Amino acid sequence: MSRFGVGIDFGTSNSVAAVYDGDNLSLIRLEKGQDIMPSATYLDSSKVAITGEVAVSTYIRDNTGRTVELVPEVIGVRSEFSASEGSEEISEVETKSENVYGAAVTDSGLKGRLFRGVKRLLGDNSIKRLMVFDQPFRLVALITPLLRDIRQSIEALTGPLATAHLGHPVRFEGKDLHASELAKARLSEAFKYAGITDQKFCPEPIAAAISYLHTRPRDEVQRVLTLDFGGGTLDFCILDRGNSGFKVLSTHGIGLGGDHIDQLLYRHLLFPHLGKGKIWRRKGFDREIETPFPFEDYEDLLLNWAVTYTLNQNRFTAPVMECIESAGEDAKCFVRLRDIIKHNLSYVLFTKIKDLKAELSISDSAALDLEEIDLRVELTRAEFESVIRKPLDQMTMAVDETLRKSRIDPSSIDVVLRTGGSSLIPAVKQILDQKFPGKVVEHDPFTSVAGGLAIASYEGLSF
Repeated sequence: MSRFGVGIDFGTSNSVAAVYDGDNLSLIRLEKGQDIMPSATYLDSSKVAITGEVAVSTYIRDNTGRTVELVPEVIGVRSEFSASEGSEEISEVETKSENVYGAAVTDSGLKGRLFRGVKRLLGDNSIKRLMVFDQPFRLVALITPLLRDIRQSIEALTGPLATAHLGHPVRFEGKDLHASELAKARLSEAFKYAGITDQKFCPEPIAAAISYLHTRPRDEVQRVLTLDFGGGTLDFCILDRGNSGFKVLSTHGIGLGGDHIDQLLYRHLLFPHLGKGKIWRRKGFDREIETPFPFEDYEDLLLNWAVTYTLNQNRFTAPVMECIESAGEDAKCFVRLRDIIKHNLSYVLFTKIKDLKAELSISDSAALDLEEIDLRVELTRAEFESVIRKPLDQMTMAVDETLRKSRIDPSSIDVVLRTGGSSLIPAVKQILDQKFPGKVVEHDPFTSVAGGLAIASYEGLSF
């Protein structure tokens, strides 16, 4: 049997796997013939797990048009004891029990729970378990089914697999000083449960640099700066290649990713058309009452599409319906908000926002056409860059910090790699071009990390 190097890039939003046999680098078809698989797990009420795009589509289907009914959760049992009249025997003591209820937090009609972006939680020591129906699940258990399915897809090509190089961000999200150590320990445990026991971890920007350098002559490129702008994190490394191998001069990472940019766009483009800043008019006992619509109660749930369906409760929908029934000039905004809630459209809207970003990468303007809520919004590239100015400034400072940690200046860099979906944003390239003129290249935005991990695995590299 041929020898393979195996690399697995488990990402915040998506996952990719690759194998390398010394000659050919191949991406693994993980789901429906696709190389890229959503990092999603869906657990139904029987605790059966499905993963990937099927998990996402099942979640959407199960929560479209469903009214959320929260019922009080049983938090204990209260018992009262009384002896039967004339009895002194304990066996004849009558016991009366009744449940003790807490706040209304249990969704009685919930068919399943979707978990996506769990990677962001791995470094948070305060999150031990998440409740799935009536059972607590460790974070490790929530990502193991996805990693198991990835391993099985790889084995369809390689045969039994026990070893792989695994990617990780330079710095996992989390405020604790030891967040990254905790996250790596949890990720390692999940991979072991998934059947991959021999593990080598490698920072994701280093893996991207390895995949780039693998096909370049040694005398062409010696020092590489990699910018890996993924869904959840923004990572950097500076790597030297010499005759004796690779030397990492510095790594750096911040908690900024494409998902954050998507949320900024959702706020900027959609919120004004969904009722933000509008007036809530309703009948009182003796007069009409006018107050600002409490849009702030809806914002976080709209921006986190995996829980948007929880807005389909009377306490959220009743104010929306009153605003629609008032038939004022803003009623159309609240019709859109109602439709998003009723039809569980946030995931669809975020998908189209991602498409808008991609269009603005090649065009000076684009339209966000949301026929589902009868809305079309035009956006120029200049307006887009204005919306994301703060993240761009954070990126610029992170580049400078990476250079500072290496104690080198920009002129000593041979090549600057852009990888990760958000690295395709023209403003990102422009900022890098200004600092490193003539040295910036795009490199396999969605698959470079997995490819580099597979090469590192075959070559036995450790970092």
